[in-house]
Formats: sequence, C-alpha cells, structure tokens
Amino acid sequence: MQPSFDKNKARFSLLPLLTFVAIFLGSGLYLQSQGVDYAFYQLPAPVAILPAIVLAFILNKASINQSVATFIKGVGNNNIITMCLIYLLAGAFSAVAGATGGVDAVVNAGLSLIPPSLLLPGLFLIAAVISTAMGTSMGTIGAIGPIAYAVSIKTGIDPALMAGTIVSGAMFGDNLSIISDTTIAATRTQGCEMKDKFKENLKIAIPAAVLTIALLLYLTPAAQVVETNDYDILLVLPYAFILILAVLGFNVFLVLLSGIVFAALMGFTGSYEGASFVKDIYKGFSEMQEIFLLSMFIGGLSEFIRINGGLDYIAQKIQAITKIIAKWHRKVADQLGIAALVVTSNMCIANNTVSIIVTGPIAKKLAEDGEISAKRSASLLDIFACVVQGCLPYGAQALLLGATFKISPWDVSTSSYYCFILAFSAIAVICLRRNKA
Repeated sequence: MQPSFDKNKARFSLLPLLTFVAIFLGSGLYLQSQGVDYAFYQLPAPVAILPAIVLAFILNKASINQSVATFIKGVGNNNIITMCLIYLLAGAFSAVAGATGGVDAVVNAGLSLIPPSLLLPGLFLIAAVISTAMGTSMGTIGAIGPIAYAVSIKTGIDPALMAGTIVSGAMFGDNLSIISDTTIAATRTQGCEMKDKFKENLKIAIPAAVLTIALLLYLTPAAQVVETNDYDILLVLPYAFILILAVLGFNVFLVLLSGIVFAALMGFTGSYEGASFVKDIYKGFSEMQEIFLLSMFIGGLSEFIRINGGLDYIAQKIQAITKIIAKWHRKVADQLGIAALVVTSNMCIANNTVSIIVTGPIAKKLAEDGEISAKRSASLLDIFACVVQGCLPYGAQALLLGATFKISPWDVSTSSYYCFILAFSAIAVICLRRNKA
C-alpha cells in the first residue's frame, strides 16, 4: 500500500535539493565554458548548498524555531555524525601513511614486480591496490599519474590507454576501499556494515577486474623494462594492516585508529618525526573539511524533504518509471531504479561522494519498499557512482590525468575500460541474482 502524503507539498520540498544541483552544475558549466581548469570544483559544495538551505527554511512554512529544530535534527542524525567522524579518521590515516612514504613504497614495490609483457595489467593492479589502501581515487592518480606518464613516453604505449588504465584502477579502489568516502557515505546512508558491503561489492567488482586485466593484457604492446627506485617494505604494511582488519570485521573506528598508529610506527623506523605525526593528523582532518560540512548540510536538508513527503514522492516516481520491469521482477526494477538515481545525480554533480549523500535516503526508501538488503543497495550506490565518475570527461579524475598526460579528458574517460565493464557486471548481477538481493 502506497503511503499517503500531499503531492504538491512533496514536490515543493524537492526544490531546495534541485536548487543545489542547479547552482553546482550551472557554475561548473559556466566556468568550463570560460576555460577555467577544474571548472566543476571551483565552487565549494558547502557554499553552493547554502541558498538551497535558505529556500528549505522558507518553503517549510513553520516558525523559525521549528525549522531550525528540523534542520538540526537532520544534521545530528546518527548516521550523519558517524559518517563525519569516519571521514576525519580516514583523512588522518591517509595523510600519515602518505607522509611516511607509504604511497611511493607501494608504487615502487609494484613496478619492481611487473614483467614488461604485463605492464598495463600490472599498473591497473598497482592503482587498484593503492586506491583500495588509501581510499581515494584522486590521491592515487596524483601519486601514480606522473610515473605512468613517464612509463608511457619511455615505452611508447598510447597515453590515452595508459591514462585510462590508471583511472580504472583508481576507481576500483575508490569503490571498494573501506576508508573511501564513497563507501562511508553508502554504508551509513543505507545502514549496513562496511564488511558486508565490501563482500557484496567483491561479487561484482572481481569479475569486472578479471575481464579488465584480460583486455589490458591483450592491449599491452612489447615494452621496455621500467626502472624503479628502492623502497622500504615496512611502509607498505599499514595499508595491508587496515584492509585485513576491515575484512575480518573489526569496528571501523578501531581499524582507522590502529592504522594511524601503525603507519606512524613504521614511519618512525625511518626519518619520520613525532612533531610531523601530530601535524599530519590535523592535515588529514583539514582535507576532509569540505565533505564533512557538506554531509552535515545535506543531512539537515534531507530532513526537510523527509518530513514533507519528498522521499516517498521520488520513490513512487521511480517505481512508476520501472513498472514494466516490476511486472517481471520487483527487486530488479528497484535495483535498476537505485542505479539510475545515482547515475543521474552524479552526471549532474560530477562528484561521486556528493551524489551518494544526496540520493542515499531515496535509495534506502526504494530498497526497503523492494525488500532489497542494505548491503546490496549500498553496493549499487557506490558502484554506479564510481562508474559514472570514472567515465565523466568533466570529472576531476579525467581532468587531472588529461593535464598530466597532455591529452583530452575525453580520451581519458573513453579509455576507462574497467568502469564500463563494471557497469555491465553490476547489471548482470542485478538480473541474474535477482532473488538474492
């Protein structure tokens, strides 16, 4: 039975969210037309959402005190606060592990083990391991991009193919990592454990990765041996440490706190100092400021939408669009609806984490209505957000690699084969494992 609500009120409750998307997207398109670098990242999202929050207060038609109480209730939601704290710890771990030289150690360790005939598959795996360990595609691309460009020039491998390989590996880890902001957002909005989402995600990501490796193996030309620098294997251990703890099911706060301490201890065996450790923790906190603030603001905005029936309204509309599929299988229809929801959002916003935060409550509503497990809905949210992000020519990943390799971002995005294969893999799982969602 469909819930009863005022449709006009529900429609109007969505205007603030649409306003945020319009401001964020409009500013990006305008700045891009003016030739501004990283156009979609010039207007900070926490600033872009402020007019939308003001509009939500106006449309709520309640006293200012009541509206403030509603907003604060959304900001203080248990999932939102938990998400924000995890962001801070994830940022601290990434900063400390990177400052000790862990990223360089992983890159050089990987390159030293790759035979020339496996160069592209090997670089895909290196990028995948680093992004899974670091929890960031952009950090991975920033670390590996210049090295991959030098390898491309030296070996004669097509720069677009090399760039596409790196972004493919980076998006693999961005999607799977337990400290990735996309994973944090997906699991908290859907209400599932990270280890459960990780295991569900593996069923879709591993087949896609295997197919990608096979394709890259076929595409790898005869290449020269690549020189590598010396590395300290101890600096690789913190990344493996947190991944193992996470898969074993330890509490995410314990995993990240332990990882921060372990990374520092490994750094202390070299030239890393205690004073730097303290500063790097705060630096990691600071790097999460934007997504921290945006998550809180989105939480407050979503509460206005929820109490006015906006989430129910969107869920009904998506179910109406997928009603033909629903006649065949309701769970398939709702899962495709979740995918379409986050794909559309990410194409507009060009930020996979933001798109998950924005669409998370609606996706949860669809999952509950369709009796889809929280781990499956979280997995689909993360997968399709990362698929789109890796394929967007105006996304930060393609823009950064395009600048690094001196090629068009379009060439980068169209060579991101893993992202395309991952999308087909996810759709296949939705259709073939429809009774196990």
